Amino acid sequence: MVTDKLKELEATKAKVADLEKSIASELNQALAALPAQFGFGSVQDFIKAVKVAGGGRRKAKAGKKAGGKKRTRAVITDATRASVKKLVEAKKSGSEIAKALGISLPSVQNIKKSLGLVKPRK
Repeated sequence: MVTDKLKELEATKAKVADLEKSIASELNQALAALPAQFGFGSVQDFIKAVKVAGGGRRKAKAGKKAGGKKRTRAVITDATRASVKKLVEAKKSGSEIAKALGISLPSVQNIKKSLGLVKPRK
């Protein structure tokens, strides 16, 4: 009884393996036919076209520069706070201040808040 079930299990596993091979073969044939279906003479030309259509290179991950280096955290000093205060008094926007000092906009907002330069919400 148990041996019959084991034999049936092995037979089913063999069928699954055959089906997997068949599917892989069909996929390979379909992929090999793609360049000709889209009018390309070679696989390399097709790959180049796919890369161009897909944007070429992958975009850098968030928090990393294009060079692959991890972005460093800005050090906020008293001099930075004084510069933010001067630029706020000169009527510069938050994004202009951030760009001029090389810090993020949220850092500018936090500095403005700590210096009391932001109007409270109502």
